[in-house]
Amino acid sequence: MNLSAPTQIVFIISLIIAIIGILAALGILAFIPLAAVWIVLIAYIVLAGGCLMRGA
Repeated sequence: MNLSAPTQIVFIISLIIAIIGILAALGILAFIPLAAVWIVLIAYIVLAGGCLMRGA
C-alpha cells in the first residue's frame, strides 16, 4: 500500500476537528452531543483518508 502526504487543506480540516474534540473534552464546547473521543477519532479518520487517497 502506497501512502502519500495529505494535502494542506485535508490536514487543516483534521486539525480543526481535533481541536474541537479537545475543547469538548475540556468542557468548553459542552453543547456538542458526541463524546470527545469520537470527535478526535473522526479527525484521525479524515487525516488517514487523506494519506490513503492519492491527490486528495
